[in-house]
Amino acid sequence: MTAIGRLLDDFSRRRRPLRSLGASGQLGYGIPTPAFEAGLARAPDMIGVDMGSIDIGPAYLGGGKMAPTRVGAKRDLRKVLRAARRLDIPLIVGSAGSAGARPHLDQTLDIIRETAREEGLAFRMAVVASDVPRAEIKQAITAGRVRPMDTMPPLTEADVDAASHIVGQLGLEAFRRALEADVDVVVLGRACDTGIFASIPAMLGFPAGISMHMAKIIECASLCCVPGGRDTILGILDDDGFELESMAPNRAATPSSVAAHSLYEQADPFDIREPSGRADLRHVTYRALDARRTRVEGATFEPAERDTIKLEGASMIGHRALLLAGAADPRFIARHAEIFAAVSRVVRDLVCEDTAEDYRLGFRLFGVDGVRAWAEPPAQMPREAFVMGECIAPTPERAEEVIRTTKQYLLHHGYEGRLCTAGNLAFPFTPPEVTIGEAYRFNVFHLMDVDNMARLFPVEVETVR
Repeated sequence: MTAIGRLLDDFSRRRRPLRSLGASGQLGYGIPTPAFEAGLARAPDMIGVDMGSIDIGPAYLGGGKMAPTRVGAKRDLRKVLRAARRLDIPLIVGSAGSAGARPHLDQTLDIIRETAREEGLAFRMAVVASDVPRAEIKQAITAGRVRPMDTMPPLTEADVDAASHIVGQLGLEAFRRALEADVDVVVLGRACDTGIFASIPAMLGFPAGISMHMAKIIECASLCCVPGGRDTILGILDDDGFELESMAPNRAATPSSVAAHSLYEQADPFDIREPSGRADLRHVTYRALDARRTRVEGATFEPAERDTIKLEGASMIGHRALLLAGAADPRFIARHAEIFAAVSRVVRDLVCEDTAEDYRLGFRLFGVDGVRAWAEPPAQMPREAFVMGECIAPTPERAEEVIRTTKQYLLHHGYEGRLCTAGNLAFPFTPPEVTIGEAYRFNVFHLMDVDNMARLFPVEVETVR
């Protein structure tokens, strides 16, 4: 009998709380062993891990590379695989390989198969890829079934062609179909993190609202605690609510910390919106069970009127080179905007004598406007600041040419009030210019209506040994 089959059989004979173990907030960056082992000692019914996010930016989706190292991903996958097979409980992995496109999924599956061979493990595995065929998206555009999200413009067929990879963020429905294939391990491409922990409760008939609420919290592990961290967390779900407890003794899931985390990544503090519908948190209560545990009740669920999926795609915009330097001259810092503009003009005149202006050059002064473009300058300028120049150009060589020229002329640019001609910048290391490869942007971030999820995202099953 498979792990999910054993769990379903157990619940068919006796109704009891479900114990879900959130092993890691993002797999691949280390799972603290003491907390993880403490969680395993609590006899969990499943282990879930999320590997991905768009927080990491578009480069990983566009380039087809994992965000963590292969070494880190394998270390963590080995840990959760061995634990799940030792306890004979389901293991669910979402957003494989960070961005969840086919290259990321394949890299993750290769690690899983390799680990199984090395550890002598055998199990049935269900896999659901999340890549969306471009023809399907173009047909949906023509039919008016694609809508932009946030500030994105309407999606065009040119956008679809330009994207390196396009994925659909799978929801609870895909996780459930994978589990219903009677398996031990489930691995999905790009997916909603709630589906990892809400799919088994859905199969067992737990209320959808509280299940989704719990899933949204424990997918981040102990981030909902005081102090927040990525140690393993245990969620215990029953028909009326759920209890949260970090498996790290120095972290406490308090009513206020859990309530605060319920707002995480949500546009509306009272709604958790997923492809299957929304959890309504307006009447939720948070009650301390003791100094480290909190009980949560009251979330309700409203099913979606139609099936939709969020599309994510990234297109390459060129090659990036950076200048990394510091400044401690108060006159330079005070006049940085005009200095950057002047140097940009000098660089353009030099590197575009015999070619077009085919690059984009920009600056950020950390300490003033490095993180965001503030409407007003600070009341008092910092005594020192970090300067980052960025060039995006069609080729690595062009980006490097522009940024090296920028370094030289920004270093010695003369401006009114300058007292020393030795140089305007301090370099933390040499060379201060670095080329960091291809640059990407999200060019697909849209909602698409879907008539048949199972047809678009079929379940593949294999026996791994």
